[in-house]
Amino acid sequence: MTTTTPGTPRAETSAVEPPTAGEDASPQARDILETVRRNPRLTPLWTVVVAALTVAGVLLAMNQVFFWNLGGLAMLTNSFLYLLIACFIPVVFIIWPARQAMERQSPGPPWYDVAIAATFAACCLYLAVNGVEIQEYGWEFVAPATATVLSFVLWALVLEALRRTAGWIVAVLALAFSLYPMAAEGFPIRILQGISYDLPTLAQIHVMGAESILGLPLETAGHILIGFLLFGVVLQHTGGADFFHGLSMALFGRYRGGSAKVTVASSASMGMMSGSAVSNVLTTGPMTIPAMKRTGFSARMAGGVEATASSGGSITPPIMGTAAFLMVSFVGVAYTEILIAATIPALLYFLGVFLQIDGYAARRGLRGTPRDELPRLGASLLAGWPYLGTLGLLTVLLFTTDSESQVPYWVVGLLLVIGLVTPGLRFGPRQWLGMVLDIGRTLGQIVAIIAGVGLFLGGLSATGVALSLSRDLVALMGDHLMPILIASAAVCFILGMGLTISAAYVFLAIVMVPAVTSLGVDPLAAHLFVIYWASVSYITPPVGLAAFAASGIAKSRPMATCVEAMKLGAVKYVVPFGFVLNPALVAQAGPVQVALALMAGIAAVYALSCAISGWLVGVERRPGAVARIALAIGGFLMFLTTSLVSLLGLLIIAAVLVHTRYGSEASADNSEPGSSDEDAETPKTAHTETIAEEEKA
Repeated sequence: MTTTTPGTPRAETSAVEPPTAGEDASPQARDILETVRRNPRLTPLWTVVVAALTVAGVLLAMNQVFFWNLGGLAMLTNSFLYLLIACFIPVVFIIWPARQAMERQSPGPPWYDVAIAATFAACCLYLAVNGVEIQEYGWEFVAPATATVLSFVLWALVLEALRRTAGWIVAVLALAFSLYPMAAEGFPIRILQGISYDLPTLAQIHVMGAESILGLPLETAGHILIGFLLFGVVLQHTGGADFFHGLSMALFGRYRGGSAKVTVASSASMGMMSGSAVSNVLTTGPMTIPAMKRTGFSARMAGGVEATASSGGSITPPIMGTAAFLMVSFVGVAYTEILIAATIPALLYFLGVFLQIDGYAARRGLRGTPRDELPRLGASLLAGWPYLGTLGLLTVLLFTTDSESQVPYWVVGLLLVIGLVTPGLRFGPRQWLGMVLDIGRTLGQIVAIIAGVGLFLGGLSATGVALSLSRDLVALMGDHLMPILIASAAVCFILGMGLTISAAYVFLAIVMVPAVTSLGVDPLAAHLFVIYWASVSYITPPVGLAAFAASGIAKSRPMATCVEAMKLGAVKYVVPFGFVLNPALVAQAGPVQVALALMAGIAAVYALSCAISGWLVGVERRPGAVARIALAIGGFLMFLTTSLVSLLGLLIIAAVLVHTRYGSEASADNSEPGSSDEDAETPKTAHTETIAEEEKA
């Protein structure tokens, strides 16, 4: 299990720690400032350095996106990317320690980290100044001795930054893939044989070529991702996170299982902004998990709900995780097309989670929070309309403007104005500093991961294997779609256990996606398939990082929490196969087909969720074992594209509903006392069950 300590986040998690006491109005600002206070590396001097690097990096990205051409110079892409990593990756060496166990507590970063950060920045500046020569004279293959030496240095330091931010597994794999071209010609596996290079040339290719560190992932980050990540952080710090939590309480708090439904809505909103499952669990979990336990949810169920909701943030439009932005380059479509494609699958995922929570609460008679203890919906909307407005504006501008890369910066400017003029929201110098530091941490970590992940792409591209591997896989497995899909899902899951979602996605977008699309699968569906299956590892045994993090807060057994999260997120395992087989689920069809696919998907998710939870929502009865199996079969059939097969699935589901409602299983003994009434079971009974389960754990 990956642990997270102040100042040393892991695996695409932000540096925001669980909420702590403080006097600031915004919990997110309070969190980051408390983390800064506890981090001995961030002395006043180094806090200023990190803030200056962050501001410089953001302005650099804006200069490129808005075509300002400051100083009258048009900057080449390679020079821009060198300067970009020169701003953000030194932040990693300042904040993240080389080794946590050896970290000293004296103020400021140790001298060697300062030297590493300065060396990295100097290497990048040299290469940025020589950007024109690198491109015109082909330094990728024939370079001056100085450039070759600096290529080795930069290569090593990118790997070190990747190790600090994403962990040893990702760094070792990146090193292996980056060295692979040295032995590609004589590689023992035939489909992995390719062009070989000597070590100096390989270093030049990785650092000065256009398909490795400076490849499509980093270019996408510089032009699109930074703006959207900036929007997510600023939205949290200007009060957006508090608003979405309050709105979730007003919408769902009074219904049965309301505390868990609030968790799903608020954690999904937060996860959408951060794109990180583990970070979201650590940020929102200390508030949501105890609230669920107080209202009668078992400890493992509370942890599972939080983990499942948080892991869904990376697939939720309009702000999705890093991998979704990388799709822009790999698929070659506008980000708005990806948003449209991801909408129905995300809706089906969270619908499945809501239905299972509702069934769990009905079976146990768990009631919601009294209305007089909840915020009023009208008041919440009135107070938080600027945040809904900015999200709406972001979405509208993405669909109506020609430059989607500029849109988030305009909306960020509006959010900053909202933060300054909103009554009751403290947004003074300390809050500004906390926000800038949070931006620096988030962008530093993501840029370091993406630069390191580029080494995967570089190793496969340099050898030529990336072009032939998918063809060889199809020849090896035959022209059968389902075996390749199952193999892809297994590879995605295995890589997701050890890699970040973005790293797994980049690798599989090169290796597996071309093999799938060559069999006629829609490209958007194929790429989303990879993202979905790479993210399920966060809630699936034996790793389940998000579930493990939630179990620590819930004080439940990690593996039991993983199992609950896996059950709650079961739709995430099935929906990807559904939209690969039926592209209408990712809006790759006409309006009528999309509408029919949506209705069929809702019916399928309803059946699967009721089968897993053991409660027919709406019918308010507990189905028998045979009925649950039939529901699951009917749900699977409805995801298939053939109309007759989908109709058969619908008939099976309808038969189960009618039989359970009016047949022999509709006796009074079939449902638990009070299961059809959200207020039937007293809090005392539910709380007793929770305590007993915690003691057992």
